[in-house]
Amino acid sequence: MAGNRGTQLIGSTAPSGDAVPDAAVPKVRVPELINAVRSLRPGSDSTQPAELINQLRALEDLKSAAAAAQARIAVAFDAAQRSADAAAGVPAEERGRGVSAQVALARRESPARGSRLHGLAKALVTEMPRTLAALDAGRLNEWRATLLVKETACLSAEDRCAVDEELAADTGAFDGAGDRAIIAAARTAAYRRDPRSVTQRASHAAAERHVSLRPAPDTMTYLTALLPVAQGVAVQAALSRHADTLRNAGEPRSRGQIMADALVERTTGTPAGISGVEVQLVMTDRTLFQGDAEPARLPGYGIVPAAWARAMLAANEGQTEAGQDQAGEKQAFRLWLRRLFTAPGTGELVGADSRARLFPAGMRRFIQARDDTCRTPYCDAPIRHFDHIVPWHDGGPTSLSNGAGLCEACNHTKELNGWMATTSPGTRHVLDIRTPTGHHYRSTAPPLPGTGPPDTAAPGSRHHRRRLRHQAKALKYAQPTKLQAA
Repeated sequence: MAGNRGTQLIGSTAPSGDAVPDAAVPKVRVPELINAVRSLRPGSDSTQPAELINQLRALEDLKSAAAAAQARIAVAFDAAQRSADAAAGVPAEERGRGVSAQVALARRESPARGSRLHGLAKALVTEMPRTLAALDAGRLNEWRATLLVKETACLSAEDRCAVDEELAADTGAFDGAGDRAIIAAARTAAYRRDPRSVTQRASHAAAERHVSLRPAPDTMTYLTALLPVAQGVAVQAALSRHADTLRNAGEPRSRGQIMADALVERTTGTPAGISGVEVQLVMTDRTLFQGDAEPARLPGYGIVPAAWARAMLAANEGQTEAGQDQAGEKQAFRLWLRRLFTAPGTGELVGADSRARLFPAGMRRFIQARDDTCRTPYCDAPIRHFDHIVPWHDGGPTSLSNGAGLCEACNHTKELNGWMATTSPGTRHVLDIRTPTGHHYRSTAPPLPGTGPPDTAAPGSRHHRRRLRHQAKALKYAQPTKLQAA
């Protein structure tokens, strides 16, 4: 998962971590402020409970004020970047490209989140000054300021300023209000100002319908569909009626289980939802052959328990029963298994270079398994492009060390002027990114299953010798294998 990826900002003069460099804000002494906050500790036993609550509120106000300052800084950076682009002769329509990506890296957020934060900053500073003032004063936090900006996004700049004046968040109009109250007030004010734009926004929302998948705990997933209200209600009603019918007939499954199973069956056309699947299940030889508890990794999902991984590979009765059709006849469940092995100690996948311009299918599978998600720091979007870190036209080879999995947006950003990517030595694959401002960010490939502390992988150690024995045994099965349960 992306949370396992080591990421850091290097080459900064900040006191620690990836705090803002001194040169960025020399007058407000941000490093000193950070150190002062870090030094705060809960008071002694004699500290009154009311004082502790006062400290919590003061720190919350500080967070809001910091968010307001970040908004102003982001807008100032945008203006400075556009001025620099103009001086360099960049066409007007291309000026400011990459600003959102740099904001994302500086704030340790994904590129998508960075784009939203950049848009929020511009709206607050240029069109909604009273909302910005409320954020500055601690009357709103960043999330609730985002709600006000989001619900007025369909308005013109003039109407948005008028709504901002009407709501007057800096006067305490939203003190004690929850998210729903703020959304309702903003929608009402926006509709009064420009009902046509609000109505058009609703009609255009249908174009944003989509289906998404994200991991859930315990080897489950969340399958989410954004649908027009009529279609969404119809789907829910149909599944509910089907579940009620079966439950009334004595079906032992719960109502929710029936609805979930019916959704899978009606979408895929098979009761289990699977007739054949190729799985790149990354696991250690000890987990596969010795019943070790070291978890495996399923690309596209994340970490899965060792027992679950072994069960996936076994042609057991449960898999066969899952393939029964409505007539009661058992269908074959086919599972294509591709075993990927790591080098002892480093945890690096083993592969060969290629002279091809594009990454061959086998190398793409290796990079997908190694990187798991987009390798840009803080971005955990699915991999869509297999990129040459050093571009092909600059002599970069088509090799595993020069390849990185990126999402589409990050790959396009990398090609902008002033951006540079290189690799660095490391126990796992390391990607260094340099932004036009000279800041460096480092991304290390997530650890693969079986990557342990260095001392357990040292040559000659008992763990190292045992690992070599098991890998020698496993090499007999290194070719793709087709398993079939009759």
